[in-house]
Order: sequence, then C-alpha cells, then structure tokens
Amino acid sequence: PSVKKELELLEKKELIYLIGELYKISSPVKEYLEFYAKPDEDNAYKIARQRIHESFYPQRGFGYKLKEAKEAITRFKRLSPSAEQYADILFYYVECGVQYTLDFGDMNEAFYSSLEGAYSKALAYIARENLREKFHDRSYKLVTDTEDMGWGFHDFITGEHYSYYS
Repeated sequence: PSVKKELELLEKKELIYLIGELYKISSPVKEYLEFYAKPDEDNAYKIARQRIHESFYPQRGFGYKLKEAKEAITRFKRLSPSAEQYADILFYYVECGVQYTLDFGDMNEAFYSSLEGAYSKALAYIARENLREKFHDRSYKLVTDTEDMGWGFHDFITGEHYSYYS
C-alpha cells in the first residue's frame, strides 16, 4: 500500500504525533511546517540568501560547498515563493560563485558547470515569468565580471546572456 493510503487510515491524533516527530528529526520538514503555519516569504528569502552566501564564504573554515547552496535553493523553491524572489535566488547563487572566483582565483570545471547550469535555469525562468527586463543589468554584470575566467565559463555566460537579450 502507498504511504498516502496508510496515512489516510490514521486518526487525527496519530497524524499530529507523526508530523511532530518529523518536525523534530528533519530540518527541511521543520522549515516547511513553520512556513506553512506562519508564511513569511521575506524571512525565508533572507535565510536562503544567507545560506547561499555561507556556502561560499563560511564563518568558519575555508572552501565552498555548492551542494549546500543548491540545497538552499531547493528548500526555498519548495515554499512556493514569488517568481521574482526565486529568480533573485538563482541569480544570487551564480553571482556568489563569480565573486568567489574573483576573490580566490580560477576554479575547476565542475564548479563552473554548476554555475552555468544555474545561470541557464535562471535565464529560462525569467523569460518564462516575463522578468527579463528586471534582471538585465545583473545578467550583463555577470558577462563583464567573468571576462578573465577560465574553462570557457565567460564564453558560456556571454552566449547565454545574448541568447536571451539580443
């Protein structure tokens, strides 16, 4: 039997208990339930941006953690934010990666591939949501900021930018 069918068999008290247990053991579930109970998109947005920044510039230690940044994006998207805030989060991830490269020098191909994927996703998203004009300057800044970056990264960013802004 499916989980949904099993849950439908539970009494209200049992469901509340189960949700409470999930709340205790899973940070994403806790975050989702808190947002569900008291939606605060601006705070969720601020937390997502902080997590992305922290994944590139941790308060302790060194090095970037792209997986944590991507997780912050995914968690934010699950809250069904406004199109503009979600687009901003996607751009912010790429901007942080570009700034990290400017601060610490050339990175590896996997690093750039991750940023390229996010940039493509961001551009497709803003086109779909009719937000191109709002994000034009930020997109163009990524073109200029990546001029001296390796692994074909600048060429990719430039090509993507001009395919959406021609």
